[in-house]
Amino acid sequence: MAIELNLDLVNVAPTAKPPVCRIMDYGKFRYEQQKKEKEARKNQKIVDLKEVWFRANIDENDYQTKYRNVVKFLGEGDKVKASVRFRGREIAHASLGQKILDRLSKEVAELCSVERAPKLEGRSMIMILAPKTNS
Repeated sequence: MAIELNLDLVNVAPTAKPPVCRIMDYGKFRYEQQKKEKEARKNQKIVDLKEVWFRANIDENDYQTKYRNVVKFLGEGDKVKASVRFRGREIAHASLGQKILDRLSKEVAELCSVERAPKLEGRSMIMILAPKTNS
């Protein structure tokens, strides 16, 4: 039948009992599948990871500037890696960095969720924030 219609016989479900075949123009089918995949790739959002650095003894104005950057990044749909860098003997006061990250997470709680809680890694304390989905 496929040869008479000048089409292809395509095995759609080879594992089924009995196997399911279909008569179609396979070249046209592949072309339409590729178009659908290309359209899906065009519409997907690639989530970037933006990093914002804080210091343990950060001033209020500097904090507000970095806070605005975090809000902007979350609004664009990107994840944010907030890290507090400790230099020299500041590492002995890791609780100051913890307070900064806790304050940041409370202030942006309506925009995002904490993907990874603040954790000390080497000389920096890192927290990852992910934007909330609107679905």
